[in-house]
Amino acid sequence: MRLFDFSLKINGFDINKARLALSKVQAKNDSDLKAYVEKQKKDIISFHLKNNSFYRSFASQVDVNDWSSVPVMTKRHLQQSLEKRLSKGYELKNVYVNKTSGSSGDPFVFAKDKWCHAMTWAEITDRFSWYGIDFNTSKQARFYGIPLDKKGYYKERLKDWFSNRYRFSVFDLSDNAFEKALVKFKTSKFDFINGYTSPIVQFAKFLKRKDNILKDLCPSLKVCIVTSEMLFDDDKALMEKQFGVPIVNEYGASELDLIAFQNTHNEWQVNSETLFLEILDDNDNVLPYGEEGRVVITSLYNKAHPFIRYDIGDIGILSDKSTLRKPILKKLVGRTNDIAVLPSGKKAAGLTFYYITKSVIEDEGNVSEFIIEQSAIDTFKIKYVSREVLSSDKKKVITEAMEQYLEPGISITFKRVDKLDRSKSGKLKQFTSYVD
Repeated sequence: MRLFDFSLKINGFDINKARLALSKVQAKNDSDLKAYVEKQKKDIISFHLKNNSFYRSFASQVDVNDWSSVPVMTKRHLQQSLEKRLSKGYELKNVYVNKTSGSSGDPFVFAKDKWCHAMTWAEITDRFSWYGIDFNTSKQARFYGIPLDKKGYYKERLKDWFSNRYRFSVFDLSDNAFEKALVKFKTSKFDFINGYTSPIVQFAKFLKRKDNILKDLCPSLKVCIVTSEMLFDDDKALMEKQFGVPIVNEYGASELDLIAFQNTHNEWQVNSETLFLEILDDNDNVLPYGEEGRVVITSLYNKAHPFIRYDIGDIGILSDKSTLRKPILKKLVGRTNDIAVLPSGKKAAGLTFYYITKSVIEDEGNVSEFIIEQSAIDTFKIKYVSREVLSSDKKKVITEAMEQYLEPGISITFKRVDKLDRSKSGKLKQFTSYVD
């Protein structure tokens, strides 16, 4: 029995019809695809202007024939009662409702109509099939957070059972927990690993210390797909070596869909079937391929709730090899709220200097995880988990590297901790600025 498909259908998500619709979009030639995208953009705006009072007041000056007239919406625009944001004919009882993780600092509750959510799952299952994964038959090793309250905990466990997956907690990354995980891999026929990047990296480091290759212990394993957190090249190389399978990078947002997925040619292919992605400058102008800017996305199918020219809060670059059919995300720089502002007025992407510090702090394998916090315009704190306290010489090298990249005169402090605090969802935020 195809239990995963059945669970979608019983909840009102017609996955078979959605897969057929998706395949028809993918079969279009270039000119028909362009016409389809333009029609979907115009149709979704027209629908919400007619049926959604929230969007009508937000986008009162829109000309449906002029895309540049469509205003950019942010998460803060959506931080009001969901009932006020739903379109006519949609109520809480007939839509899919969820909430964002809040990792951007602006959490909110959102909705999708059931057809839109079915198309989301059609897109996800299509991409996973590139690596021979079928959610109905392929067993998943899942590294995600899980609610700690009793009701939420058992609800997720039930969903895991229907989805043919086993969940490993990301809140305990001790060697003891990984030893138990290793036993589970030895005794289960997992087809793929899926989950947050940072705990999976820690599992790979554990395997390296144990001198184990996961594929040797779990021969059924085909691929590891990471999401929600930055994947750095050296971490990817480590995972590929210790897991013995391809490492695939996924980029998505719960309120939208799967946004980009690494294809078998090692390209980060953007979802152009159910979403329309743009890179904009600070004045909301569309940037050409190859230039860095804000990631702004339109959901082409969501009639229950408008996500039209929605600024997701990320900074990225589309490759100059991109086409309408196959946009390629060259780089995801980080989040717009992950910017370090310095005493001189200079700005730096937090994840960029996190990466520079990472190359110094982890070269000996002593430090397993760390984060950087900016508490004042000239003050940074590095919190780290390690077997041994960082030496004075190592701290000096790290401080010099930070000053070289940022600017002289900043204060760098270090704090060793037993474990790093994660969000309620289990995500680890590598850089946080508390400077307003």
